[in-house]
Amino acid sequence: MREAHPRERRVGIEYYLSDAAGTGGRLRATPEDFRVRELETVGPEPLSADVGDYPHLLVRATLREWDTNDFARRLSGALGISRERVSWAGTKDKHAVTTQLFSLAEIDPDDLPDVDGAEIEALGRVGRALHFGDLAGNAFEIRVRDADIGSVEAITAELHAPFEGGSDSGGDRASPLDVAVPNYFGHQRFGSRRPVTHEVGLRIARGEWREAVLTYVGNPFDAEPEATQEARTFVDEQAETADPDWAEAIERMPGALRFERSMIHRLREDGAESPDDWRRALEAVPTNLQRLFVNAAQSFAFNRIVSERLSRGLPLARPVEGDVVCFADTDAPEGLYRPDPNRTQVATERRVDVMTRHCERGRAFVTAPLVGTETDLADGEPGEIERAVLDDLGLEPGDFDLPGEFHSTGTRRAVFVRTGVEVAVGDSDAGDEIERPADAYDLSFSLPSGSYATVLLREYLKVDSQDL
Repeated sequence: MREAHPRERRVGIEYYLSDAAGTGGRLRATPEDFRVRELETVGPEPLSADVGDYPHLLVRATLREWDTNDFARRLSGALGISRERVSWAGTKDKHAVTTQLFSLAEIDPDDLPDVDGAEIEALGRVGRALHFGDLAGNAFEIRVRDADIGSVEAITAELHAPFEGGSDSGGDRASPLDVAVPNYFGHQRFGSRRPVTHEVGLRIARGEWREAVLTYVGNPFDAEPEATQEARTFVDEQAETADPDWAEAIERMPGALRFERSMIHRLREDGAESPDDWRRALEAVPTNLQRLFVNAAQSFAFNRIVSERLSRGLPLARPVEGDVVCFADTDAPEGLYRPDPNRTQVATERRVDVMTRHCERGRAFVTAPLVGTETDLADGEPGEIERAVLDDLGLEPGDFDLPGEFHSTGTRRAVFVRTGVEVAVGDSDAGDEIERPADAYDLSFSLPSGSYATVLLREYLKVDSQDL
């Protein structure tokens, strides 16, 4: 197996599924090279619906080079409302053209503003604000430029290989050529430039509150600006003294690092003598970041489990005895293979063949744990892998019985992504919106929510994760 890039191995991504050489190339040369469209699940009432029953206006926005959070702030400012009255289902890349839903509390369609780089369409009214995850998935149209297009066909064939020879390799749905890739959590889950969120989460799960804070606030990286490195070094130095100067640490920490500054402020106010003091420092950051720390630790363990499965030669797209298999979401949009981790079954010796056929048809998926207090580990060799990885990390399910936002019951996640991919290589076909150069290729595919486009792109480009 081809080994992953060193930066990926740091977050548990050890291998590529395809052995063919990568194409290299550039992503996002223009925003139009990276298009993302949400696969929607929310059905609104008409715009004329009673505002008392349906107080939220549902809009579809197509954005060019807009970060989702920045657009929400721009939209709320133009409407003269608080940012809390704007909600959305998923965060999207800035350097792209994205189409996604927003809900606006107590807003009339006639009040919608004009925003540069945005097309906003009122769809109807809904009874509640959108929640994160209120989407089935995302559809992608991506162009790779300056590429070695000669290896595109070989990579696609290798990714399709798990479905060759099955009883129904195309699944129950009409689709482009089906491919499978490891359902790794992408590098951005852990911090693209400074991947430490999982290290913080591991410390939290082990009850190492002091070390968790210092991993996030101290712990300088060479890739950071010199002033930031110096500020983090100062934090580490002060933490080792009997009378740390947290006020000076705040003064030295760049203003843009507001979460680090919040933690240091809390240490200055409450002291740093007991484990509870350090835990309260972690609780100074927003609740979603507190959860992200733990989620990143779970994601890292998951990546390690998937990598070990590949290392041992266990398949991803079909079960072996002992695997926990989840079924497909029957309400998913046409053509989207979406796992439902709440519907699981163990692939016992008697059930392996039946579950294999379900997986071949896209009706089921092999899973691995996002470990938490309610996690039941697999049996057989899959269970051996899960236990070995957790033992190596010093974790067990009970470790996630934590206070507040750090607590997690866990779930399971498919170990592979299945999608139908359309590939267009070389000079543009008639009707292409943007002319495709001879050294470029296009990929069109859909992924369920929670899966990363980079897991497919990395198989084709095989470049540093920072370039994805």
